[in-house]
Amino acid sequence: MMITKGTWVEIHDTILRPEERTGNIPEETRRVPFEMRLKGFLEDEYAELMDRVTVKTVSGRLVSGKLIKENPTYDHSYGETFIPELLKIGVELRKILEVDHE
Repeated sequence: MMITKGTWVEIHDTILRPEERTGNIPEETRRVPFEMRLKGFLEDEYAELMDRVTVKTVSGRLVSGKLIKENPTYDHSYGETFIPELLKIGVELRKILEVDHE
């Protein structure tokens, strides 16, 4: 399937191979490549998945990599968190802003 210029895409590239990584990092980290995933607008006239392409990021940078997704979504989260202090803020704020209407 052809993907056309201007389409929102995600690319991937290897920045450093394991043997190029510094020795000042944990061994389990040093054994794997340092990789990049980046989203942007396709600059090539057309491309297919796995082609090497150039994208323009939202900030205007031009970056090259292997095309891995068309119209990617943001699917990250901060995990299942519960912060009791945030639950109390609404109640406390209402008390602070309460106006005496008498």
